[in-house]
Amino acid sequence: QLQLVESGGGLVQPGGSLRLSCAASGFTLNNYAIGWFRQLPGNVREGLSCISSSGGPTKYADSVKGRFTVTRDNAKNTVDLQMNALKPEDTAVYYCAADEDRTCGRYYFRESLYDYWGQGTQVTVSS
Repeated sequence: QLQLVESGGGLVQPGGSLRLSCAASGFTLNNYAIGWFRQLPGNVREGLSCISSSGGPTKYADSVKGRFTVTRDNAKNTVDLQMNALKPEDTAVYYCAADEDRTCGRYYFRESLYDYWGQGTQVTVSS
């Protein structure tokens, strides 16, 4: 079975931080490009970032650039999303996704590129 599981979501005040993790079961995340998406209340799924398997670029959407950072922990077989300076508009369900194509490209934000998806984790930014 090939599974992705997100964790680390929760309630945080504006300006606070959360660290989300994407864990893999059944495959090695280091062999995949990993995207992070979020789904807002209007069912719009926004591509946030993509980290290449090795040697390739890491991409960030303008909405999170400078605030969110994606890293790999290959020993734990996870990809983490560090979220800083959170804003109320960051409230969403966050998903990770794995792409068998190992390098993040121009269309990293397209859902159709990704082969495996997690179940999502809720992030709520509120006072």
